[in-house]
This record gives sequence, structure tokens and C-alpha cells, in this order.
Amino acid sequence: MRSCFNIHTRVYCCHASALWGPPRHVMATARPVKNMSRMCTVIFLCAGLIGLSLASAEEPSSTWIGKHTIGLAVGGMLPIRLMEGQSSKLYGVAVHPSWRTSLTEPIGTNWWSGSVGLGVEGAILGIAEPTGAYAIGLTPKLIYTFTSFGRLKPYVEGGGGPLWTNFDGHIPEQGSDFNFLVWGGTGASWDVTAQWALNAGLRFSHISNAGTDSPNGGLNYLLPFVGVSTKLF
Repeated sequence: MRSCFNIHTRVYCCHASALWGPPRHVMATARPVKNMSRMCTVIFLCAGLIGLSLASAEEPSSTWIGKHTIGLAVGGMLPIRLMEGQSSKLYGVAVHPSWRTSLTEPIGTNWWSGSVGLGVEGAILGIAEPTGAYAIGLTPKLIYTFTSFGRLKPYVEGGGGPLWTNFDGHIPEQGSDFNFLVWGGTGASWDVTAQWALNAGLRFSHISNAGTDSPNGGLNYLLPFVGVSTKLF
């Protein structure tokens, strides 16, 4: 009888467990585990959303048209005498503040893919040799920026415009204070951030009065330069 009672008791306990679920101490242990898993899921989702938003904020916009950039370049003038009448060795310092805007999206899909830009640049020249002199000018410019090299952006550029000087009586090649500056060159910028970039390059520059006065021997110089630029909007 005792063995039968034990058997019936075990069967009854099994049926009761099936009907009413696991004991309370088991359920009390399971609830915190479920809550912890839910909290971890929510935390991971929030962290993922924050990471995506930060990544999208750091990525530069792929739109080039209408982007405005200002910059400042500084370099040393190295004389080049190409004509017989060019006797002066022009040494000095050149400072070029600039502004430009992009006119096109990148053209092409090969290594030469790039964007065309239009800008204007100031020219402030402090000449030390052959004698102390100065020049101040303003030159519109065109620039083609290669866009297929990631952060590194090589470019070619050129421009020209009026140049007001005190060359008459100081620089023997030029008989007037009003001259013109024409230049062309190449360089590269490195995007330090999505907004700021460092620049370096080399230009060839020519100064003359376009035959409006005499003498007009002309002046030439190379300008290795370094600079910094920033995107406005």
C-alpha cells in the first residue's frame, strides 16, 4: 500500500506540475534573465543607431555643385629669366587668399575623374630683390580637381588679372605701375577632416603691362607654396 501511495503521489505531482507550470522559485529565477536579455537588446539597438548617425554625420556630402571653399596660400618667389630683356632676379614672398565654388559633379569614372571650379584669388607680393617693391592684384581663376584618389585631391589651376604695383622706377623691366599677373600651376590638397584641408603646389607666374607702356620686358617667377583651406557650405 505504501509503495502504491508513493507511485500515485508522484503521478499526481507530475500532473500538477504540468498544469500549474514550474515551481515559483524557478519562475523567480527566469524573470530576471528575460529582463536582462531585453535590456541588452535595447542597449545594442540604441548603440547601433547612435553609431550609424555619427558615421553619417562624419561622411562628407557627395554633392560637389555649389560647394564654397576659402583658402590661404603662402610661398617664396624664385626668379626665372626667359627673355634677353629680363635682367632682374625677382625674389620675394607671395600671399594668396582665395575663394572658389564647384561648378560640376565629378566628370568621368577613370583616374582623371574630376570637378570643375571657378574662383577668385588675391595676390599680395612683397619683393625684396632686386629692390624693395610691392604688388597687389586680383585674379579670377579656373581649377580642375581630381576626385578619384580619396582624401588626396590633385588639381591643376590657372588665372590672370590686374596688378597694381610700384614697379616704375624700382624694377627696370617694367615702366608702369599698372601691370597684369598671369599664372598657372598644379598642386594637391589633403582632407584632414570633412571641412579642413592642407595644400601644397607649384606655380609659374608672369608679370607684364601687356604693352601699354615702355619698357615691358616682363618678369617671371616660380612659386612653391603651402596653404590651408576650409569648406563653408
